Order: sequence, then C-alpha cells, then structure tokens
Amino acid sequence: MKIAVAAYPIDWLNRWNEYVGKLRMWVRTASEADAELIVFPELAALELASLAGEGNAGDPRRAVDALTARIKDVDDLHASLAREFDAHILAASGPLRLPEGRVFNRARLFAPDGGRGAADQVAPAPGLRDAFGLSPGAGAAAFDTELGRIGILLGADLTEPELAAALAAAGAGVLLAPAAASPDADNVLCAAASARARETGLPVALAVAIGDATWAPTLGRLAGRAAVYDGTGAETAAGKPDTPGWVHAEIAAAPAAIPLEPASVILVPLA
Repeated sequence: MKIAVAAYPIDWLNRWNEYVGKLRMWVRTASEADAELIVFPELAALELASLAGEGNAGDPRRAVDALTARIKDVDDLHASLAREFDAHILAASGPLRLPEGRVFNRARLFAPDGGRGAADQVAPAPGLRDAFGLSPGAGAAAFDTELGRIGILLGADLTEPELAAALAAAGAGVLLAPAAASPDADNVLCAAASARARETGLPVALAVAIGDATWAPTLGRLAGRAAVYDGTGAETAAGKPDTPGWVHAEIAAAPAAIPLEPASVILVPLA
C-alpha cells in the first residue's frame, strides 16, 4: 500500500474557494506519487472557522459551531476528491457538534467508491476537552476498506497503548495517527508513534498540523514532522521539522493479533 502523510499548515482563509483550491492541490500532489491512502492531521479542519470571521474563529465554542455549519460541504469535497483521484482520504479532524448537542473531535474517512465513516477521539487532552466541551468517543475506530482494515489513533489517543493493542487485536493492518502538537511536545508524538508500532508490530503513519494558528487560542503555534514507522518502531520515512509537505512510504499492512477487550474497538463500515 502506498501512503502519504501530511505535515499540513493551518491557514487563515478568507473565502471558501481558497480552501477548495488548497485541499485539491494537496490531494493532487499526493496522488501524483500514486498514494492510495492519504492522511491529513488532527484539528486542521479548524482553519475553516476562519471563514466565520475573527471573533468566531477565536472563540472555541463559536469555532465549533462555525465548523459544524460547514462540515457537509467539506465532506462532499473530500468525497469528490477521493473519487477523482481514486484514493482513500482521512480528512483533517475537528471538533464537531452532533445533532443531540455533544461535541466530538472527529476524523472522517472517504473511499473512492463513495463510502465514508467517522472516528471520534477516545481520550481528548484536558485542554482541548475543556475548551471545546469535547465528549470522549465510545471506542477506537477501525475501518474495513479495499486496502484492508485501518485503525485510527486520533491525537492524544496515540499515547494510549491499550487503544493501539485493541486495534491490532481487531485485525487492523495499519494505524493512522493524525495529530497536532505545540513545539515543546512534537517529540512526544514521534516517541509515541514509534512505541505503538513496536508494541503492535504494525506500521504507524503520523500526520501533523503545523504553522502559526495564534488566531485560534486553543491551537497557537503548532510544530512537528510527518513520519511513518514500521512494525519494529523504526522510522522508515520522515519529513523535515515544521516543513509543509507529504511524506510518502510503501507499507505492508499485515494484521497483527493481541488479546482484545470486547468493547475496545468500534468497527466502522464505510457506507
């Protein structure tokens, strides 16, 4: 499987078409390297809150509502790009308000055949949980796709060994780790990704949000580098720190087997 993981800059957007052009350029660039699985980072969907103006983008609760109001158009755009470029796309996550009122840090996966599914963060970091009023997801999510079973460790979930173990035991062949971190925490992400790969024997693909997002107080300055780790925990591909772009790798997504607590994984059909 050919995978592309992003070091993706969060930008201030003035018009919807700026986002459309940016996302299409990023997906096209990944596709030009024959990527079959394209991974965007955690919380980068919050750049869409800038379309609601500075006052809304700078307030966590208003930003949630601004992003939620846009998410159907965002998802339709991702679905269209997945079809056009014949690739599975894990969209950047963001805090989304569900109809019943709860807010989840949610990533969405789009398949070329039109299938889609959602993964909610299980263990939100306290700062984000409090700022956005996040609820925890019910369990780590795994998607059945034409590429095999794909597990998601969203943000701080990457630091929870039991979640990775449960996904491996459920037959995941690769663990995707979309993340975002401040400059003093980016090394923690790399260490956690390497550890989860070593513990499970699965490749781990780390995508990161980068850039100056001080207009969004909950984000501030973000740093890191995208990387892919093999089943021994070794880094097989990596980008330069704080440098936008794709990291490409070819991985063998063979399932592993570790004892599983029955309720630890939610299998998400792409429907």
